[in-house]
Amino acid sequence: MRNIKHPLIEQIELVDIMYAFSDSTRIDIVRQLKESSRPMTCGELGVDRPKSSMSHHFKILREAGIIETTVEGKEHFNLLRLKELNMKFPNLLNTLLENIKK
Repeated sequence: MRNIKHPLIEQIELVDIMYAFSDSTRIDIVRQLKESSRPMTCGELGVDRPKSSMSHHFKILREAGIIETTVEGKEHFNLLRLKELNMKFPNLLNTLLENIKK
């Protein structure tokens, strides 16, 4: 299993989270991960974008500290870091998702 670098919770900044939420594709990814409550592969997320574009969106979400990605073989599993984010920014993701229209 390959390790991907993720920021520590102490390194996560609100400005990075807000930037990640400035794109509708990334918002859709976060919504789907929140609703599933389990790690999902890129293919399961069903976002109709080119692979290179999706890689960019996952990188932004990962660097902002919103998701954690693990690699098993050829699959990348993405999990929302909701518990950690709620400790640092209580209820932020829920509030953002509730107030941003689909």
